[in-house]
Amino acid sequence: MKKLYLFSLVLVTLTSCRSVKEYNKQITKLHSVKELQNDVDKVYIQLKRNHPKLYQYTPKEVLDYKFDSLKTSITESLDSRQFYKKLAPVVSNVKQGHIAVSSANKRFTKKETKQLKKRPFEFYDLNFEYLQNKLWVKNTLGKDSSMVESEVLKIEDEPVSNLMDAYKTLFSSDGYNKTLYNRFVAENFSTFYYKDKGFLDSLSITFKNRDSLFTKTLRRIEKEKKNIDKDSAKTIKPKKISKEEKQLNRLASKQKRKYDRKHGFLLRQKTYSRNFRFIGQDSTVGFMKIRDFVNGPYKKFYKESFSKIDSAKTKYLILDLRDNGGGRISEIDYLYSFLTDKDYRFINESEVNSRIPFLKYLISNATPNGLKLASVLLSPLIIVHNLIHTKKHDGKLYYKFKYANLRKPKPLNYKGNLYVLINGNSFSASSILSTHLQANKRATFVGEETGGAYNGTVAGIYKVYQLPASKLKIRMGLMQIDAPQKQLPDGYGIIPEIKIIPTIEDRKLQKDTELEWVLNDIIEKEKL
Repeated sequence: MKKLYLFSLVLVTLTSCRSVKEYNKQITKLHSVKELQNDVDKVYIQLKRNHPKLYQYTPKEVLDYKFDSLKTSITESLDSRQFYKKLAPVVSNVKQGHIAVSSANKRFTKKETKQLKKRPFEFYDLNFEYLQNKLWVKNTLGKDSSMVESEVLKIEDEPVSNLMDAYKTLFSSDGYNKTLYNRFVAENFSTFYYKDKGFLDSLSITFKNRDSLFTKTLRRIEKEKKNIDKDSAKTIKPKKISKEEKQLNRLASKQKRKYDRKHGFLLRQKTYSRNFRFIGQDSTVGFMKIRDFVNGPYKKFYKESFSKIDSAKTKYLILDLRDNGGGRISEIDYLYSFLTDKDYRFINESEVNSRIPFLKYLISNATPNGLKLASVLLSPLIIVHNLIHTKKHDGKLYYKFKYANLRKPKPLNYKGNLYVLINGNSFSASSILSTHLQANKRATFVGEETGGAYNGTVAGIYKVYQLPASKLKIRMGLMQIDAPQKQLPDGYGIIPEIKIIPTIEDRKLQKDTELEWVLNDIIEKEKL
């Protein structure tokens, strides 16, 4: 039995190494014109077959022309990365923010991945922001802070402005909104650069800080190893702790784990998805920062937070949704139930292109074999479930989530003054929540138009399809997710009543301009 296990382990390892090698060979070789044109056709066929709102923002004749023109423009063989740079801008013309084309990135074996983790790339430690038409280093997760608050001028002698312009063509916001582009590229700049250039060991970057220029070469750095003197280690005995101290340490660790789960600990950033605190010396003003709606269990956090708000008789609540890229419908519905005192219908029934959308989500050519097998075995149950929840109205198919039913507010719902902070990176689920709050005149919005559309988005569940020749993958939403309320014209985000866009100088002075405006407005209201 042991020999059989070892043989199986060796076989899996060899198969994995071979598949990595074959994949890397496939994406780096040149694909024929016919193969690439066939991949273009496959993309458009998948979009037409699965996307319920394909022509919402761009008419069919325009998209037909775009895809036909792409096929015509392919006149020579290309590798997968070159093809990605041609395909992604055409797909972005659909103007649906949840459609994404993946680049052809090199894969690594487990052994190679392990070695790379020992040599992290300094470039990936930098966090960027794009303000006043400039890319600058907002902060760093690394030890070298000399680049923070510096403008990035060039990377390997290529102007950053050229890179920004190129990367903004590779994706889209929902509809005609423009505020998402600069913020999203800046937030994910190192990822875009990797998709563009591939694997690198070093980069030369030119920075500007005030009037001085300087260049730094960022490299992969070996992680520091703990040097332990063996002789001294023998003589130093670990400090003995009592049984009571051990119990206290275990209890503290357990409480820390519970706190981290409740607030959604983000390991790399060393911060949390969900935070709540009172601002000032009393509990008049509450501040709730929600960075995403995807991380960990959330109900206990909101229950405890709104219990504190209710007990403290908090008069003003600030909900910060800036840079919140979205997440679960269940979480935004749960949060909204604490912010309204009326019965509500959170979303409409979701338009779909199939009576079995969940089976389409689970079974595609990019689905891992294990999940595909499990889905096939469970397919009778999945199909019955989908057929029960999917109905046809006016010639269109709709899937009904429970959030499309009439729902009740929570007993501890907050009735005080509400402010919501938003920006271009407020997307998807955070925009749907914002639509409800603005449509019902529940809050004052401060900041910048959201990157997500007021009238909803195609998301919910996704299909991922891998193209046969280039091995690029395209992801598309399968369900229209929208609030009952609508605005005209279609294709724009939630517009704040108070428009505030921070400057580079604000960042250098560590001023939170949107929050400052709210706090000053509260002071004025308290004077009345």
